[in-house]
Amino acid sequence: MLSETRGSIICASEVTAIGRDGFWLISVDREFFVPYHDYPVFRSATVEQIFGMQEIAPGQLRWEALDADIEIEALEHPERFPLKFAA
Repeated sequence: MLSETRGSIICASEVTAIGRDGFWLISVDREFFVPYHDYPVFRSATVEQIFGMQEIAPGQLRWEALDADIEIEALEHPERFPLKFAA
């Protein structure tokens, strides 16, 4: 069995920058800002944990170390996905 061709894209999404108020990620050809205010699970995460994102399916992002998931559709249309967090 051969591996993917060198240089081929195996993940269409990646975290590109982390800031004080959230982080930026690119998915396919769009860039999104993920604010800690809306996604508090990332507020106390380490840089390594935030960059540890995996695309588990097209448009479905997973941070295993944080037990967190985000769908790209929720970033594109947040009004369709009201956020609710249990304390």
